[in-house]
Amino acid sequence: MTQLALRGPIYSLTADPFLNAPSDSVVYLSDGVILIRDGLILEIGAYAQLRDTLPSDIDLRHYPDAILMPGFVDAHIHYPQVEIIGSYGAQLLEWLNKYTFPAEARFVDKERARRIADFFVAELLRNGTTSASVFCTSAPGSVDAVFQAAQRRNMLLLAGKMMMDSHAPANLVDTAQSSYDDSKALIEGWHKRGRCFYTVTPRFALTSSPAQLELAGALMREYSDVRLQSHISENRAEVARAAELYPARKHYTDIYEHYGLLDARAIYGHGIHLSEDELRRFYETGANIAHCPTSNFFIGSGLFDIKKVRDAARPVTVGLGTDVGGGTSFSMLQTMSEAYKMAQLRGISLTATQCYYLATLGSAEALGLADRVGSLRAGCEADIVVVDPRATPLLKMRADVAESLDELLFALMICADDRSIAATYVAGELVHEREAAV
Repeated sequence: MTQLALRGPIYSLTADPFLNAPSDSVVYLSDGVILIRDGLILEIGAYAQLRDTLPSDIDLRHYPDAILMPGFVDAHIHYPQVEIIGSYGAQLLEWLNKYTFPAEARFVDKERARRIADFFVAELLRNGTTSASVFCTSAPGSVDAVFQAAQRRNMLLLAGKMMMDSHAPANLVDTAQSSYDDSKALIEGWHKRGRCFYTVTPRFALTSSPAQLELAGALMREYSDVRLQSHISENRAEVARAAELYPARKHYTDIYEHYGLLDARAIYGHGIHLSEDELRRFYETGANIAHCPTSNFFIGSGLFDIKKVRDAARPVTVGLGTDVGGGTSFSMLQTMSEAYKMAQLRGISLTATQCYYLATLGSAEALGLADRVGSLRAGCEADIVVVDPRATPLLKMRADVAESLDELLFALMICADDRSIAATYVAGELVHEREAAV
């Protein structure tokens, strides 16, 4: 039995601040302690109240100048696209053909997949991201590589083989049947093995035939607890192309629903251009959206309307994703900053509480993981990030004049990056510690 205690200021979301008052959505302890045993949070509370109950020989690590938060949860990211992050001048469909497909084709090389997967997982942890929903390539070995990299660190990861049998380069396409067979074998080999969870992954309707989408739906029916991830309504040309390919369907969302791919286990990236009828179907089926602001800005896809999507009359569940490599940063702090700016362009001022919710509990809810990660409470898995609000001279100057916790947290998410991640814990084990300044 291994026991550890982390002491310091603690900040965690407990409810949805889009639908509840901030005071009912957050727990903050100015001097708290998290007691961890065998990878789980055993107890959490004020240090003054719990210190006399702590075992005398416990490993107590004190972070008085940092903030202990739930590890960030990235709801949408492509690990094979790491090498093309920051590529110049293309919108979605051109981006895929010019950059993405050539990069993904190289992942038939298992050694390359292993090397990039190791880098990818390390980079997530360096940025305080302890869970992620990951798109691989159409090569089954790409899935093996990223799950192996995550498993070496006991990291909770969702991932799946890209199902893609149409309108893509010949060196990337599979067939409807081979994608089903490969996915089934990967589910049997990896799903719920340690902290690995399989996600059925048709890229999007533009690169899947009706037969392939039908078999993706069959997988969802055969395995009641696997997840599904895909893309929807990221770009107006994409929406128009989906209508051309599936003319019998009412709209883009109806394509996925027709094949049994729209339910509470599904999360769709982007959703920028969804109609009211489509958003209502998302709400009624429990399907989820991953908001990816850095990617939407960089590829020029459009401005996600979070106020409309989260309308209290039919609030669609939304998580936050970096969407690397269309997205421009692994940092969920930077991604929160861009989500705030995008909302501003829609005339909406997101609160710090709402942004941190999207990056932690909101993403966990969207991925069906809120009983395990996304908040700090007894019984949850001990995925914890230690955030330094004074990591740079600018942050220190800003923090020193902050007059409230909300002001401090807001300035942190606007101005911070990976340098503010002092340490990352996965299932109670230290997996990243920032190097000391020279």
